[in-house]
Amino acid sequence: MSQLRFREAVRAAMIEEMERDERVYLIGEEVGHYQGAYKVSEGMLERFGERRVIDTPITESGFTGISIGAAIVGLRPIVEYMTWNFSAVAFDQILNNAAKLRQMSGGQLRVPIVFRAPNGSARQVGSQHSHAMEHFYAHIPGLKVLAPATPADAKGLLKAAIRDDDPVLFMESETLYGVKGEVPDDPDFLVPMGQAAIAREGRDVTIVAWSRMVHVALEAAAVLAREGVEAEVIDLRSLRPLDETTIVASVRKTHRAVIAYEGWPYGGVGAEIVDRIQRLAFDDLDAPVLRTSFLDVPMPYNARLEQLVVPQASRIVEQVRKVLYRA
Repeated sequence: MSQLRFREAVRAAMIEEMERDERVYLIGEEVGHYQGAYKVSEGMLERFGERRVIDTPITESGFTGISIGAAIVGLRPIVEYMTWNFSAVAFDQILNNAAKLRQMSGGQLRVPIVFRAPNGSARQVGSQHSHAMEHFYAHIPGLKVLAPATPADAKGLLKAAIRDDDPVLFMESETLYGVKGEVPDDPDFLVPMGQAAIAREGRDVTIVAWSRMVHVALEAAAVLAREGVEAEVIDLRSLRPLDETTIVASVRKTHRAVIAYEGWPYGGVGAEIVDRIQRLAFDDLDAPVLRTSFLDVPMPYNARLEQLVVPQASRIVEQVRKVLYRA
């Protein structure tokens, strides 16, 4: 085991897979000479050279399309966007090419490609740089969407994504890049896609979260514990495929659920989880399933207003009190 920051765990995954398979390469804006906008690819250009760590112009649609073509003919690209917000420029390539070519070719074409970037809120980066993009992409059949919360899961899930034969979108929270944790050194350490983890066991209420919100949910659970409420926190890790088995088993134990996530409340992954709980565990529920999300507005730049929009532990605690009929 090694103590690694989240960004270091992502880098370790890419390095190990590039050493394992010469078809894997990294491409994106400032990934090489600048060593990554968030220093995730630090040292990789020197290690692998310009043929496998490729700096691009500011042309997301261009290098996304090139990489999808490269994946079709046998390479295994890792495409880095400076932020998932900028992937909107390449949305057509991801939606109409990466996601659909396997089905439209009757399985003759596969697109083994990973798209990765920081996602969700940061700190005062404005409304155009604060989108939680997983909700847009999880809607699309043909794509897999991952959102790890810990360095170990970041490494294990990214390695699994790089080895997968279908397009995978890897959502990294910018606010987690400096978070440290124990990470296995084993070069074959993988975290299976579609398996959630129990971040904290409890008996009174289930809190479902992913990415940065897992840490906020754990903070809320600590507050609730002081009130005598034991919350079970589920870290989804994988949004598509979704581990509904773990969610339903937890709800059948606690009989109550709150979904905590970044992103707007209208539609999205949070709403999908609520639907599955009410369909698969309706008879076990003792209260409505509630959600804690962004407020339904563009993200303000003002720091105090931003904190009102982004879910806080206090808002999760408030929702839990409601489902426990203590509010």
